[in-house]
Amino acid sequence: MADDKINTKVEKLHGKIDNAKGHVKDAVGGLTGDIGLQAEGKVDQLAGLAREEFADLYDGGESAVEKAVTFVRDKPLLSIGVAWVSGLLLGWILLPRGKKKA
Repeated sequence: MADDKINTKVEKLHGKIDNAKGHVKDAVGGLTGDIGLQAEGKVDQLAGLAREEFADLYDGGESAVEKAVTFVRDKPLLSIGVAWVSGLLLGWILLPRGKKKA
C-alpha cells in the first residue's frame, strides 16, 4: 500500500523544473523567431504547472482521507449513524415514489 503513494515533494520539484525549462524554451524561441520552440515552451510550462497542482491536490486529498479514517476509528457508532442517515436521504431523493391515488 505504501508503494502506491507518490512523493509530492519530488513531483513539485519536477513541476518547477518543467516550468523553468518551458520559460527558457519560450524565451529562446521568441528571440530566434522559432514559433515551434515557443509553443513547446508553453506546453512545458503548462505541464510543469499541472504537475505542481496535482501534487498539491494529492496532499490535500490524502489528508482528508486520513481525517475521515481517524473520525471513523474514534467514533464508530456516530459514523454508522451518519452513513445511515446519508443513505436514507439519498434513497429518498433518488428513488422514485409511487403516486397517490385520488
